[in-house]
Amino acid sequence: MRRGAELVLHLPPAWLDELDEATLSGPHGQQIAADPVLAAAIRRANRSNLLHWAAANIRAPGQRVPANLAEVPLGIARDLVRRGLDDTMLDAYRSGQSVALRHWIEIVFSLTSDPQELRAVLDVSCQSIAAFVEDTIVAVAAQITRERAALTQGTHAERREAVTLLLDGAPLSPRRAEQRLGYRLTGAHTAAVVWSDDPDTDLGALDRAADLLATAAGDPQPLTVLASAATRWVWVHGTPDLARLRAEATDLPAVRIAIGPCRPDLDGFRRSHLDALTVQRILARLASPQQIATHADIELVALCTTDGERAARFVGSALGDLETAAPELREAVRAFLSTGCNATAAAARLYLHRNTLLRRLARAERLLPTPLSDSLLPVGVALEIHRWRGTAPRAPR
Repeated sequence: MRRGAELVLHLPPAWLDELDEATLSGPHGQQIAADPVLAAAIRRANRSNLLHWAAANIRAPGQRVPANLAEVPLGIARDLVRRGLDDTMLDAYRSGQSVALRHWIEIVFSLTSDPQELRAVLDVSCQSIAAFVEDTIVAVAAQITRERAALTQGTHAERREAVTLLLDGAPLSPRRAEQRLGYRLTGAHTAAVVWSDDPDTDLGALDRAADLLATAAGDPQPLTVLASAATRWVWVHGTPDLARLRAEATDLPAVRIAIGPCRPDLDGFRRSHLDALTVQRILARLASPQQIATHADIELVALCTTDGERAARFVGSALGDLETAAPELREAVRAFLSTGCNATAAAARLYLHRNTLLRRLARAERLLPTPLSDSLLPVGVALEIHRWRGTAPRAPR
C-alpha cells in the first residue's frame, strides 16, 4: 500500500488527463466543463484529492483517509453556489473515481503477483478509495450549504439575485432593479466577464481589471457582480476603448476579459452579457492564449471551430508550412488581408518599413500551398482560427 501510494505521487500526465476527462464528462460534468474557471478548479481538485489520499497512505497504509478539506475542494463549493448550481454537480467526482481505481489496480498488479497479497491489498484499497471519495463529497456538500447561507446575506447577494432575475426575464421593474443594483439600466451597455483560471492569482486583480474596463469606457458607476471567487460579471455604460484596456491590462497577465457587444437598454443588458459568456466559453474551448477578446473578434472563429478536428485540418490545408512558421510572417499576411491587400497601410499598422513587410509577404507566399491571390478568403479565415486557438498538434492534411 505504501509503495503504491508513493507511485501515485508521480502519475504519468496521460493518466491525469484521463481522470480530468472522466470528471468533466457526463451530464453534470459537462456543465462544469463549459465554465473555464470551474473546469480548472475541478482539475486542481483532482490532483489535490490524489495527493491527499496518497500522502495519508504513505503515513498510515490502509487506514481510513479523512476527507480532503483543503482550500481547493472547498473553493469549489463557493464557485458552485455562486453559479446557482447544487451538490448534484459533485457526482463528477464519482465519474473520476472509476478511472482512478482502474489505474490503482494497474499499480498494484505491477508491485506483486502473489494472489493472496493482491486480494488483501485490493480489498483494503478499494474500500479506502470509496470511503475517501464519499467522505470528501459529504464535506464539500456541507460547505455548499454554508456558502449558500452566506450568499443570501449582504450586498453581493442582493446584486446577484437582482441580476439573475433580470437575465431570466423575471417581472422585476427596471426602477426597482436600478435601486437594488445602483446601476442605470437605460442607455447602452457593454457586458464583460472577468476571470482567472490561475490558482495563484491575486483575486484583487479581478477587481482591478473591472475598474480598468470602467475607466476605458468612461463610466464612473459600473456594475460588478461577484459570480464566483475567481469570476466577476461587469456592466459599463458605453463602449470601452479597447486599445487603452489592452495596454493597461498587460500588468494583470493572469486575468482574462471576455467582452460582449454594446447594446441598448434592458434587452441590451441581457444580450451583451450572454454574448460575453459565449466569448468566455469559446476562449476556453480553444485554449486560447489571448487575454482580451470581444464578441466581434471571435464570432467568425466560433462558427468555424464547432468541430475542432475539422477546423485543425482546414488550417493545415489552407496555410501549409505557414502554420508553423515564424509568427511575424502570419501577422504580416493578416495585416495585409485586413487592410484590403494594401501593403502601405499594413506596414503602418505593424510599424514596419514597407519593404520589410513585402519581404515577409514574399517569404509567407513561398510557404503557402497555393498563391495568396488565389486563396485570400481561406487563408484569412485560417489565420484567424490559428490566432485564437491555443498551441495544438499540427493536424494531418
